[in-house]
Amino acid sequence: MDEEIYSIAEIAKILKVSTDKVVRLFQDEPGVINLGAPEKLHKRRYRILRIPASVMHRVLQQRRIK
Repeated sequence: MDEEIYSIAEIAKILKVSTDKVVRLFQDEPGVINLGAPEKLHKRRYRILRIPASVMHRVLQQRRIK
């Protein structure tokens, strides 16, 4: 697999938006790699998302069409 994988901060910098916006855009997309921990009793969810280039291009293309 030679596909480039981006972090949330990298995509935020590319798109010139906040990291929160990037998380909202990609959190439920198929193909996104979630390395974080789920929510547990008295502990909030911790997210570490890694987004493959193909997923990023697909989501951006879908958003341009709408």
